[in-house]
Amino acid sequence: VRSQVCIIFSDFGKMQNVCNLLTEKLGTSVTISAPHFYHTPEAVDTLRRQVCVAAVGNTQRKAQEVCRLFGQSLGKPLLIREEETKEWGGHRDGQPSDTSDSLTLQERIQNATVYASCRVSAVFEIKGKENKRNKLP
Repeated sequence: VRSQVCIIFSDFGKMQNVCNLLTEKLGTSVTISAPHFYHTPEAVDTLRRQVCVAAVGNTQRKAQEVCRLFGQSLGKPLLIREEETKEWGGHRDGQPSDTSDSLTLQERIQNATVYASCRVSAVFEIKGKENKRNKLP
């Protein structure tokens, strides 16, 4: 009797541990195929959001540094706009970029890796630093 089992992992380390365990316990009676990597639309959407949030955070930190340089303090954001989001590398929805069985595991991971960048523009309120010596108690 021959059967095939397909398992979907979201953690690469767990996948390796399960494959090693199956090979150790079942020996030559089991054949483990090369993994097929893909990104769900939800995972790519989460990546886009994380990259945008990180870009806004970077913009705020840079604005704070500029304000400190001029003896000012950064106020609240007045406008934040996502200018451009780019993705490259990898593949989505189970559509591999290269199905060649001759690829190494590292090459498969590299082909499946998705990168993203986001360009944002932000306008912040700038406040003058208050002189604490002139404040009344």
